Amino acid sequence: MARSSTRAPSIADVAKLAGVSVPTVSRVITGSVPVSPERTDRVLAAVRELGYRPNGAARALVTGRQSVIAVLASNTTRYGYASTLQGIEEAARLAGFIVMITVIETDEPAAVQAAVDLALSHPVAGVVVLKFDPPGAAALHRLPDGLPVVAASGGRGDGVPHAVLDDTAGAMAATDYLLGLGHRTVHYVAVPTSGRRAGRATGWKRALTRAAVEVPPVLDAGWEPERAYEIGRELAGRDDVTAVLCGNDELAMGLMRGLHEAGRRVPADVSVVGFDGHPMGRFWTPALTTVEQDFADLGRRSFALLGGLLGAGHAAKTSSAAPRLVVRESSGPPPAAG
Repeated sequence: MARSSTRAPSIADVAKLAGVSVPTVSRVITGSVPVSPERTDRVLAAVRELGYRPNGAARALVTGRQSVIAVLASNTTRYGYASTLQGIEEAARLAGFIVMITVIETDEPAAVQAAVDLALSHPVAGVVVLKFDPPGAAALHRLPDGLPVVAASGGRGDGVPHAVLDDTAGAMAATDYLLGLGHRTVHYVAVPTSGRRAGRATGWKRALTRAAVEVPPVLDAGWEPERAYEIGRELAGRDDVTAVLCGNDELAMGLMRGLHEAGRRVPADVSVVGFDGHPMGRFWTPALTTVEQDFADLGRRSFALLGGLLGAGHAAKTSSAAPRLVVRESSGPPPAAG
């Protein structure tokens, strides 16, 4: 009896609990119009407290629009990718959308086209592309005109709305920090990039150039901590290497292990800074200094931009967020000259 009398919460209930209007709740849920962070937080808290779920089927009947969005990504398990996907799914679910993820296996044209074809083999309202690497960048250029598309990335470009993490600013901040500790230069262990606009490498090089110090060759580790481990062992034999910036935290952890096994101390001999803010970084020994990025927020902002395209037919070109340098135990001044 009690169950049959229970009414599902409505959008009006959410508005009342959050202390906002019904249209404001609708804007937060669909992402169609920007809403202040304070009001957005109140609405999302009310949605969670009440267990409100938009009726996607009813909306599709009214709008004639599908309630499925496609996400194209080259990976679903690495920290940045997984956290961004989590943010997209959370925001989409609150708006009554289902998320369908398609993995781009490589940046080979056939593999990219196969992923795009698979993602679009079902009717979708729009697409979010994780443009973190060459496969994502390639997929972005193979999507048909007229389809609502948003990119999540570390930089701008490509003529579609971008939710951005400012990789360039983050790498510059990390490099400036290491130079400020007294290191003569900073070496860079790189992740794969999405082209010449790769923000992390750009920011690192820009900071070194601005400081008029040597720009060492980039050390390419791909995505593999094992390769970073090998690089760490190789760098351990060089007294001129006292500071290293890594393209992500997983590479930094591999590098530190290699340095340690080769007899070099972090940070007494070599300072190491990572990138992304992986949760395990603070539990590493030594705890990892890193450029912290909010990937879940990147995912939510990506969906908000897509919601603008779906709702109003247009969206802001860029939604950007600044990274934060988190200083821990893996960085310090260079060793004193003997």
